[in-house]
Amino acid sequence: MTAVLLVGVGAVGRRAARQLAETDGVERILIADRAPGPAAEAAEVMGERAEVVDWSPDRPLPPGVSVVASAIGGPAERAVFERAVESGVPAAGCGDDGATVRSLLDLDDAAREAGVALAAGCGLAPGLADVLARHAADALDSVDEIYVARAGSAGPSCRGAIDRAGRGAALEWRDGAWVRHRAGSGRQLVWFPAPVGGLDCHRAASGQAPLLVDAFPTLRRASMRIASPLGVGAGVPGAGLLSHVPVVSTLLGGPAAKRSRDPEGDWGATWVEVRGRRGRSEEILVYGAVDRMAFASGAVLAVSALWLAGLGTGRVTGTGAHGLAALVEPVPFLAELARRGVKAAAFEGATAG
Repeated sequence: MTAVLLVGVGAVGRRAARQLAETDGVERILIADRAPGPAAEAAEVMGERAEVVDWSPDRPLPPGVSVVASAIGGPAERAVFERAVESGVPAAGCGDDGATVRSLLDLDDAAREAGVALAAGCGLAPGLADVLARHAADALDSVDEIYVARAGSAGPSCRGAIDRAGRGAALEWRDGAWVRHRAGSGRQLVWFPAPVGGLDCHRAASGQAPLLVDAFPTLRRASMRIASPLGVGAGVPGAGLLSHVPVVSTLLGGPAAKRSRDPEGDWGATWVEVRGRRGRSEEILVYGAVDRMAFASGAVLAVSALWLAGLGTGRVTGTGAHGLAALVEPVPFLAELARRGVKAAAFEGATAG
């Protein structure tokens, strides 16, 4: 019997709960949140398989839990992962700030000793962006540089995190060392898939680059940029999209159009540029994805947890604490997300401005 402990029912957690409730093989969804009201509301929406549990990260996991999905981020997410390791249970979390991600990666030795996989940064970027980076890397003989950008927010907590990411120091990986830059510097025009289009992006304090360096040890460069508030420059026509998996800008009445009226979260988008070599040629591959931020992040978190529990169409490739680029097979993972409505696209001859 597969039982999922879902911690946190904010915008992303509620979306993840719906994905879990619609999955065959998930028999119990245990919902824990510091606010009992939202937890009870989420359980009621999820149906008879869902129930509220009185649990906090300073206590052992409830009995019978198969996998943990954490939608809280911050220092508390580290405590959630520690409880999972103590119980020998895999866990996925969506926290994406640099301090949280580095603290989760520090659990690698403990997770390996316990024989479990911990998936950090399971949202849009990091998260889906890591899978796209792995997909691109698998098409190359070697990878030298990976650049990621993201636009949009999932809810109030996410917007607060973006605001904090724009202050202080942003770390970028340069030729085997971390280089500190001022967050908010390094303006760059990035072309996201439609309907988001071109947006100014800036350096941000994020856990994205550490996850990429962990997954691709020979990288020379890795960086993350976050867009100015979505709407500034949004809707500028995109540059030559060539769909790998159909892009999710279905604006004429399909599921994505219905989600466009959803009050939860902005349009979210990610852009991933991978530079490397194939044979004697230098290659640049650029992938992207767009959807409502809360929907996409919740789907990535749910699918990550399901794969860790053995309910995926592919396999988790190891134990320890890593991002998705080091843990999942990209093609079946992307196919599963596409089946759930989150789709990716490849850009033809397009890089950042």
